[in-house]
Amino acid sequence: MDLDGMRSISSLEALSKLLTLEEKEEDNTIDNKFSSVASVGPGDIGPAKTVQTKVTSSVTCATGNDIWDPEEVQEGSEFDDTLDHREQPEYEIIFKQLVAAEDVFLGMSRKDPSTACCEEMLIKIKLPETKSSDIELDVRDKFLDLRTLKYKLGLHLPHPVDSKNGRAHFVSDKQTLEVTLTMKREFDFINFA
Repeated sequence: MDLDGMRSISSLEALSKLLTLEEKEEDNTIDNKFSSVASVGPGDIGPAKTVQTKVTSSVTCATGNDIWDPEEVQEGSEFDDTLDHREQPEYEIIFKQLVAAEDVFLGMSRKDPSTACCEEMLIKIKLPETKSSDIELDVRDKFLDLRTLKYKLGLHLPHPVDSKNGRAHFVSDKQTLEVTLTMKREFDFINFA
């Protein structure tokens, strides 16, 4: 065994402390021996280290019986109902870009085929055997909630949208609801400059 690494006295004392078991005088049971072994770990080798930590509190005072901060709750979670056994309809999300000839043929703008350059989101929801009068639709910035007598869809949207200026159209031939929403993202002024 190479003793080059164990030259300091404090390292030897720490190793000795780690390898010896100190039995408590009042209790000599097997459980106490194991608990004293478990309380010693690799961090106990070497000289004692002092760690100074600065504790800062960013916790706001909760009022009443609050369990969590409202900012921690994901938008749309109030619509989650595990006991509701309505069927989830099939849906498709399509991203749309407004492009002109100079975008397609000349490449004059900074648009590319990625979703980062899309302006609108089209959500097609198939609702067989449903009348348009039976549809309840609620759109939030990051959540879409659709309910009918037979179907229920709680959809967390992939991008934030302008919930106040959306369009919905029920195509009765295809029995599909088409919801068009304008996306709003933090850096749209860079993509669409």
